[in-house]
Amino acid sequence: MTLKNISAVEAHALLDQNAVLVDVREPYEQAAERIPGSIELPLSQLALGVPANLPEGRTPIFLCASGMRTSRNAVALAGIAGVPAYNLSGGIMAWKQAGLPTNRG
Repeated sequence: MTLKNISAVEAHALLDQNAVLVDVREPYEQAAERIPGSIELPLSQLALGVPANLPEGRTPIFLCASGMRTSRNAVALAGIAGVPAYNLSGGIMAWKQAGLPTNRG
């Protein structure tokens, strides 16, 4: 199982269909800027064996800064999702380029 790449516009539309954004960036990155409503799941915590507490019954859309980290870890992320999941292609940078909202600081 792996992650299907989707655009920021597609990800935004899926949020209305019970999907959830899962930010795998580090806490300092999330503190600087994040997408409202996204949940935190830093890759470094997963590497330490911290359980992935993903909301049950929701489709995860994983994101990082540019999409590279989620792409490199797609198999592992798909495995913890346990359901079909997505990669936000281009990460938070693509989200902002699409004119979608973020919270800074």
